[in-house]
Amino acid sequence: MVKATTPDDLVITPRDRRFGRGTRMGRWWLNDDPVATAFYNALSVTFPKGEGYFVDSVRKFRDGAPPKLTGEINAFIKQEVMHTREHVAFNRHVTDQGYDVRRLDKDVDDALALTKGRPPIASLAATTALEHFTAMLAHELIANPRHLAGGEEQAKALWLWHAAEEIEHKGVAYDTWLHATKDWPRFTRWRVKSMVMLITTWRFFTGRTRGMLELLRQDGMTGPKVWARLFWYAFGNPGMARKVAGVWAAYFLPGFHPWKHDDRALIGLAESDYEAAVLPRPA
Repeated sequence: MVKATTPDDLVITPRDRRFGRGTRMGRWWLNDDPVATAFYNALSVTFPKGEGYFVDSVRKFRDGAPPKLTGEINAFIKQEVMHTREHVAFNRHVTDQGYDVRRLDKDVDDALALTKGRPPIASLAATTALEHFTAMLAHELIANPRHLAGGEEQAKALWLWHAAEEIEHKGVAYDTWLHATKDWPRFTRWRVKSMVMLITTWRFFTGRTRGMLELLRQDGMTGPKVWARLFWYAFGNPGMARKVAGVWAAYFLPGFHPWKHDDRALIGLAESDYEAAVLPRPA
C-alpha cells in the first residue's frame, strides 16, 4: 500500500484579499434566511481566536522541521493571519447588526483553555483535529454551490476564498503532528489523535450549536420549531453536517492523511466564475 502524503508539487499561496470593505450587508445576508445566516455567523465568530491558536500551535514545532514542511508552515501562518483579519472584519458586520457575541466568545475561550498548561503537543493535536474540520467543511462548501446560494456577493467571496486556502493547507498541521510524534509508537499516536478528535468533535458541535441558537434567540426565534429548523439545515437540506460525516470518520482509519483525497481541483473552482463552473463528481 502506498502511503498518502502531501503532494510534492503542492504550493501553498497566501492570497491577500479583502472583502466587504465599504459595503453594508443585510442582517440575514444568506438568502434572507436567519437560520442559514446564524450557521455561518456563529462559525465566523470562532475564527479569529481559533486561527490564532492554530498558528501558535504549529509554530512551536517549526524549528527542526524538514525544509519543505518549514516552508509550508510559514505559508500556513500567512494564510491564517489573513483569514483572521478578514473574519474580524466580517464579525464587525455581525455586531453592527446588533448581535451580542460575548457568549459565543466565551465558548471559544473555554474550549481553547482545555489545553492551557499542557505540553505543546496537546495544542498541536487539537489543531490537527480542528484543521480536519475546516478542510472537510471547506470541501463541501465549494463542491456544493447550494450552501451559499442566494448569499450576498462579498460574503460568498469571503467564504469561498477562505475555503480554497483551507483545502490548500489542509495537510500542514497533520504533517507537523507526524513530525512531532515521529518517535511515538504508531498505536500511541493513533490513540491520542483519536481521543482528541472525539473531544474536539463534541466541543465543536455543542459550542457551535449554542452559538447558533444564541444568535437566533437575539432574532426572537426560540423553541422546538427553531431547533428543528436548525437541525434540518445542518443534517437535512443543504445538510453540511450530514455530508461531511464520512470524511470525519476517515480520520480514525489506519493510514489516514488529509491528502489521501486530492481535491485541489476545488481551489480552481472557487477562484473561477463559480456559478458557471462545472466540476466532475465521482461516480
